[in-house]
Amino acid sequence: MSLARGERVDVIADARLTGADRIDPFGTAAVDVHLTDGRIADIAPVGALPRRGAVLDAGGSWLIPGLWDHHVHTVQWALEAQRVPLRQAESAAHAAAVMGAAPVLGDGRRVGAGFRDALWPDEPDLATLDETTGEVPTYLINADVHSVWLNSAALRREAMPVEGTGLLREGPAFEISRRLNAVDSALADAAVFAALQDAASRGVVGIVDLDMAWNAEAWNRRLAAGFDTTRISFGVYPPHLDRAIAEGLETGDAIDPAGLVRMGPLKIISDGSLGTRTAACSHAYVGAPHNRGVLTVEPAELIELMTRATGGGLACAVHAIGDVAVTHALDAFGLVAAHGTIEHAQLVAHADLPRFARLGVGASVQPEHALDDRDLSDMEWAAQTARAYPLRALADAGANLLFGSDAPVAPLEPWAAMASAVHRTRDGRTAWHPEETLDAATALAASTEGGSHAGSALEPGMTADLVVCEHDPLTATEQQLRAMRIAATMIAGRLTHVG
Repeated sequence: MSLARGERVDVIADARLTGADRIDPFGTAAVDVHLTDGRIADIAPVGALPRRGAVLDAGGSWLIPGLWDHHVHTVQWALEAQRVPLRQAESAAHAAAVMGAAPVLGDGRRVGAGFRDALWPDEPDLATLDETTGEVPTYLINADVHSVWLNSAALRREAMPVEGTGLLREGPAFEISRRLNAVDSALADAAVFAALQDAASRGVVGIVDLDMAWNAEAWNRRLAAGFDTTRISFGVYPPHLDRAIAEGLETGDAIDPAGLVRMGPLKIISDGSLGTRTAACSHAYVGAPHNRGVLTVEPAELIELMTRATGGGLACAVHAIGDVAVTHALDAFGLVAAHGTIEHAQLVAHADLPRFARLGVGASVQPEHALDDRDLSDMEWAAQTARAYPLRALADAGANLLFGSDAPVAPLEPWAAMASAVHRTRDGRTAWHPEETLDAATALAASTEGGSHAGSALEPGMTADLVVCEHDPLTATEQQLRAMRIAATMIAGRLTHVG
């Protein structure tokens, strides 16, 4: 039987199971997986039980749990396709020239994204950008989203002083991104629908949406328009914390009868980023003896926010990249008895590694960032004594790892995240800090809803959020992981993608 997107599956026939934590007796033999009411009802040898209802023929492919991305800026990621890519810009002058030749959007602006000025031989300045872009308001968003470079016309349009280099960092940069993301809701929703359908084709069944907006309103609107592609856990930021509490929204609460979209955590950005050289670190950045980054939320305020969130039934997701920020975040989790995650944890002091497990704080990490930043990390964090991108060290210390992309900072591509975690390389380069590589089973589990502690074995009774993929993720090569083909993705047995 040929099945289409939207249909419900009753039997997944001729599939193979994987997972290091399996307790089933089937080994490498193919099985039939029988579903009832959106759950796995039975797993049996091929043909042992009658195949009733809609049958999806896996053809000997591998069946795994559905994949999650635990850190996505959904609208900004979805709009990335309309923005000029700047990842290959080799200098400020090069980026300015690219933007000078870029098309003008319907709202009269040019918008580019993905530059990495920390590796440029020259520095962004207003005159360079004005020379190539003229009077068209032009915006260049850093790959890490913590800085934005504007020309004079854009600064005037945003009612900001036309002075300095035109490079805005942290709070002002986030405000510019928020304004750029505030496009017509029909346009934004169409982009989100398309982007998440593409994610389903990669085996993604759920994301944690951390857009800087009141996301309950947006997701109610999308649900009313028929959105059903992905499970969503949406966060709020401090400006919306009181509203979330007043409306009685607690982490895990569904806003739709099917439970597809649920309330997520309070997101707090407590420091900057490596790319903008603002991550709060214990040692100074190279060549800048007075720059140790910034705490964008002071410890006392962090504790106060987390106390209010915890009292209101919300988990906390604390952005902390530098080791000083990570320490303060862990201190706050311990003091408040909050639950949730530290987002990024890119530089972690040795003494803090075991505190994740001891406090029950998840490590929401993005393995592709380690390879995106390997050269920058070697340069800017050369004097740091904490461990950079310590995936294996965190896992060995008992932390629950939850993988994500931070899209659009990195592409929403769970297989690339797994490949980077397991192999610590891409493009033929030698492995970067190979002592921090993860085993494939941990990487696969970290890419599911429950994280690395939940494992990846399939058992009767589980919700049928499932993916049929070409290769066994536990034995696939780096290239096979990055190019993994997905035959089917389903949520509670309903097909969201058919390849």
